[in-house]
Amino acid sequence: MTIKTLPGVPEGRPCAAVSSQIQPRALDRWEAGVRAASETEADRSISIYDVIGYDYWTGEGVTAKRIAASLRGMGKGPVTVNINSPGGDMFEGLAIYNLLREHEGEVTVKVLGLAASAASVIAMAGDTVQIARAGFLMIHNAWVVAVGNRHDLADVAATLKPFDDAMASIYAARTGAEQKAMSKLMDAETWIGGASAVEDGFADELLASDQVEKGASKESASAVRRVEAGLRATGMPKSEAMRLISEIKSSRGDPAGSGGGDPTDKGQKAIRVQADPLPRLSFNLPQ
Repeated sequence: MTIKTLPGVPEGRPCAAVSSQIQPRALDRWEAGVRAASETEADRSISIYDVIGYDYWTGEGVTAKRIAASLRGMGKGPVTVNINSPGGDMFEGLAIYNLLREHEGEVTVKVLGLAASAASVIAMAGDTVQIARAGFLMIHNAWVVAVGNRHDLADVAATLKPFDDAMASIYAARTGAEQKAMSKLMDAETWIGGASAVEDGFADELLASDQVEKGASKESASAVRRVEAGLRATGMPKSEAMRLISEIKSSRGDPAGSGGGDPTDKGQKAIRVQADPLPRLSFNLPQ
């Protein structure tokens, strides 16, 4: 048989029962835990609706690799991260947290239902954190499964301490509270509702759909964000700015003085920051 007499490739015969189109559900199954929106400015969002880390039972889960790919696909610019996750792998959670913090653009995190364990760490990465009124955060210490005698288990407990300290420092940086206070909440495995998360500094505000209150409370949250922005503009780290704001909010008096009467008569507190050689800043916070 010569090349000239080789049989030709069979011609394809169309069949109505066969389609070459990729169904949307095929892509959904391929990456069910992460949804990267289109690159348009109208919808630049990542939705985290699964466990954190690779799920060996289902083949799904939210990994740092998938989040990194989504961020690369969208490029620089604002990103919204929607979260409803029970948590999972701590190291994947920390990696995702750092990816979001390093992203070149404003990151808005929305806790739509639950951000527990490693997912709560991810939620702290937002430049702005919003939470549903009926949403929850859950923070606790790292979990492991260990086997061995008492000496082995004691070593495991000591090994876990730096991991717990790392998470506590992230919560402290977000809220402005002491790291020891965050460690106590983690020791107690604390569940934090939406309103409490805003009040305690874990979140900046409720979701827009839940912001039905008018008056002082809404104005106070807006004032806190403006004060934080002003402090950070002077070069002050976010953790220090939030710590200062937390101290002022918890204070009853006006130790710095406001010059012109007692500001508490008008339901306000004065903040004065001297950061030489920067000029003096003065802000007013509604109580």
